[in-house]
Amino acid sequence: MSYRIARLRRRCRPLLGQLALPHPFSIESLCAHVSANRRRPLHLHPLPLQAAVAGACGLWVATETDDHIFYEQRTARPHQEHIVLHEIGHMLFNHHAVTDIATTPTAGTPGGLLGDLSPRLVRRILTRTDYSSHQEQEAEMLATLIRTGETGPDRCPPADPYGKLHAALGVSTDHAL
Repeated sequence: MSYRIARLRRRCRPLLGQLALPHPFSIESLCAHVSANRRRPLHLHPLPLQAAVAGACGLWVATETDDHIFYEQRTARPHQEHIVLHEIGHMLFNHHAVTDIATTPTAGTPGGLLGDLSPRLVRRILTRTDYSSHQEQEAEMLATLIRTGETGPDRCPPADPYGKLHAALGVSTDHAL
């Protein structure tokens, strides 16, 4: 394993230790846990088509009172879930805004694509189109570790191949995102 990847994993470990992943895994249960820990509602929304066309596949919007995660709706469920996990990674790392539409609403920013949210209410907005920044790499690594079930010393991955595949894909019996 490369030094850079090992360093990313080490930065994720403390956050992973704070998570109580449901078994079987579900995005809904994880979102409820994150919401309770942050003491603020967390809402999941399909990404507006205009944002997807502009190149975003997911984003996190934090208002004064709530968190909103938008995910690409025209992709497979496992990819939608990974997008949500990536945005949760930004939340847990408390990453700061790439674009602060509360103070700099400009044409072409993702904030302009969310017309029903007031820019005054939005404190930070994170959108991802690549993984070149430090924040994007951290969020992506945390999402991957959550997805594969690496959440701490007392979490053991399933031993059989089907169990490992089940854990890696996050397959569960509930079907709604």
